[in-house]
Amino acid sequence: MTGSGAPKDTTRPVPEPAARRAGALAARPAAVLAKRVAMLVVLLAVVFAAIELLPGDAATATSERGEGAAGVAARRHLLGLDRPVWERFRDWITALPTGDLGTSARGERVSDLLAAPLPNTILLASTAFVLTVLAALALGTWAAARPKGVVDRVVDLTSTAAFALPEFVVAVGLLLVLSLWTGWLPAATVTGADGAPARWSMLVMPVLALTVPQTGWNTRIVRGALADQAAAPHVAAARLDGLPTRQVLLRHALPGAWPAIATGVATSTGMLLGGTVVVETLFNYPGIGTVLAGAVADRDTPVIAAVVACSAALITVVLLLADLIRARTLGARS
Repeated sequence: MTGSGAPKDTTRPVPEPAARRAGALAARPAAVLAKRVAMLVVLLAVVFAAIELLPGDAATATSERGEGAAGVAARRHLLGLDRPVWERFRDWITALPTGDLGTSARGERVSDLLAAPLPNTILLASTAFVLTVLAALALGTWAAARPKGVVDRVVDLTSTAAFALPEFVVAVGLLLVLSLWTGWLPAATVTGADGAPARWSMLVMPVLALTVPQTGWNTRIVRGALADQAAAPHVAAARLDGLPTRQVLLRHALPGAWPAIATGVATSTGMLLGGTVVVETLFNYPGIGTVLAGAVADRDTPVIAAVVACSAALITVVLLLADLIRARTLGARS
């Protein structure tokens, strides 16, 4: 021993697990974004390859009735279909960062082709997204306030049933009840001069068809996250202090449940966008789902790839927001 007094503690404090996780989440957005961009490039390459494997091609699908082999061959050369698929993909993907989405098989710029329907799809999906979040929070919190009670069991049963129903089943049921049997709502969407739905009532059934299944999924996420938080020490202490159940849930349990809820909501974004293709087709809604259906029929690779790229970009943004919410919540708790 070389000094007087108690020896100094030179060990460094070990960070709390929550702090370490928060730091990792806060430091990784760039790495996560790079990884997801790489995954998107691979996905788009798969799209190009998959369409190449389908029978026929864009030149044949878009040819005029009675057009001869020479005309189809000339169209194939014009569209570049006589070039290897990897060359076409290389040219398309390198032009993508500049905003150039390519040219469709019918000679239109893909960006112009998507300019009108994309806002309609964003309106439909965002409205369904907001309603899903609000309904899931309300139902999940209501059920968590009365664990194992009648309300909890009813919410659990209905949310499971709602999530099990595909969007097209919900859409057909809504058409039967709200349109054919009662006549309350129009069965199909009519567009106005601006290309948007002519009346707000034409949005009701498409929005509900998307909202019902995702509300079931997210209600279960909210209920499970609040149940996990109920065992946390600070929540148990708040309950022992005699605070009202509503205050315990909203002020003590819900903040800690946000990371799980944000992850569930972000996951449902992809399912919402996937469901829009079916819903827009059933209700004749003027969105990118209709454009995508036509592009698949035409074997129109640039249009299909552009829709995939736009959807993936939106999903990536939502997932990054969920990561930031998780990082902030874990940082506040550390």
